[in-house]
Amino acid sequence: MSDRRRWWALGALVLSVLTVGLDGTVLNVALPTIAGDLDAGTDGLQWVVNAYVLVFAGLMLPFGALGDRYGRRRLLLIGLAVLGAASLISVFADGLGALLVARTLMGFGAAILTPTAVAVLPALFAPAERPKAVAVLMLGLGLGIPLGPIVGGYLLDHFWWGSIFLINVPVAALGMIAVALLMPENRDPRPRPADLPGGLLSTIGLVTLVYGIVAAPERGWGDPLVLAALTGGVLLLAAFGWWERRTGHPMIDLRLFGDPGFLWGAVAATILSFGLFGLLFVVPQYLSFGFGYDALGTGVRLLPMIGGLFVASPLAARLSVRIGHRLPVTAGLLITAAGLALGASTGPTTGYGFAAAWCAIVGFGTGLALAPAMDAVLGALPPERAGSGTALTMTMRQAAGALGVALLGSLLNAVYTGRVDVTGLGADATRTAQDSAAGAYAVAAALGRPELAASAHDAFVAGMAAVLWSCAAIAVVGAALTALLLPARRPDPGDGGESAHELVGVA
Repeated sequence: MSDRRRWWALGALVLSVLTVGLDGTVLNVALPTIAGDLDAGTDGLQWVVNAYVLVFAGLMLPFGALGDRYGRRRLLLIGLAVLGAASLISVFADGLGALLVARTLMGFGAAILTPTAVAVLPALFAPAERPKAVAVLMLGLGLGIPLGPIVGGYLLDHFWWGSIFLINVPVAALGMIAVALLMPENRDPRPRPADLPGGLLSTIGLVTLVYGIVAAPERGWGDPLVLAALTGGVLLLAAFGWWERRTGHPMIDLRLFGDPGFLWGAVAATILSFGLFGLLFVVPQYLSFGFGYDALGTGVRLLPMIGGLFVASPLAARLSVRIGHRLPVTAGLLITAAGLALGASTGPTTGYGFAAAWCAIVGFGTGLALAPAMDAVLGALPPERAGSGTALTMTMRQAAGALGVALLGSLLNAVYTGRVDVTGLGADATRTAQDSAAGAYAVAAALGRPELAASAHDAFVAGMAAVLWSCAAIAVVGAALTALLLPARRPDPGDGGESAHELVGVA
């Protein structure tokens, strides 16, 4: 395959994963409008959001294995088709049920696309080129995060709420054309028998566990349903691990965790996801509550973080080739920790410029560490099993993100509730003000209590600081672990691209 065609094929992959990033954030800006137009309550809206998250997290493992078995190009085309069709359903949804079905289908599409797009890279690029390709693909995944609120906010200002999903349709169609024309098929030349029990155990276990995680902040960590979901998910995943170690044809080769490159590359990527999701949970609220920005304004002001990613990713690719993975991953985690710690020093009167600076630092650190960490994972995988191995790493990242939002959200709420001053408020107003900063601002406006709004702002900033300090501490621990345990460089059996390219057939 020519050099030019390989890089054009990478462009097709970037288009594919861009839709996943958009879907992950674009809905949030439209929830208030959807609630009014579809007469949806809080429970219904939560299911619209969670349906995507649960299916996405639960199905990446089996779809990664299916890509190895039946062909990754084929899976990419199916994923894009599902995502495009689901987006069309969302555009014209006239009820909560139709929107829920569409969001579930979007989760299917995202679960297909995310691990498959990453797994294609070892078959397209030799080890010397792969770090650059990984960096470009990670940028594609990251770019959709701030684009979601920006695009969604603009469309909501000018059109109806269904238009926020319309952007996915041409992107998915263009992605399908590009994949069909540019992407060679590649698969395991000696596919193993399907592991149906493993697929069922992993899917049900992950969906159950992630449901418990996302439901915990709302229902409480001691709620019987939450405890049952968390316990059941852990038991099912333990059963999955037991089965995978004993079956002759496992869906996931758990011996991968014995490879230091795979294990600590995956751990570093997971820690980065935990911190990034934590930042993206608190900073948009801070910009909205503290500065009064709408969804579009908030999305635009997250761009410094993406700027940091853009600057660091090419540097990370060059460093990975020259000196290996350990140094850029360790340095990236330390820079991320420094940026988060700087953010934790935010005061009640701090301006946006300070937030832009430390978000850019976090973006730079993440960009410096993420691509080398993922390249370390890919370097440990046999090309014929890249789909299942990549799916395992991406599932860990998704679960860490959900856990980060749940745990850090609970921490934020605990600090906020303990600090907001509700002296003199009635019982209903107190509950509303203690529930969230948005509720406190609403009560303050209704009752003419500017001191309540000021107290809520101070309490939220204190809660944000606790979240950012926690993320920074975890990033420091991750840096120490990778500095000690992540191999600096590994001999790649596919060096020169020959063994990897044995998997590639002419499309």
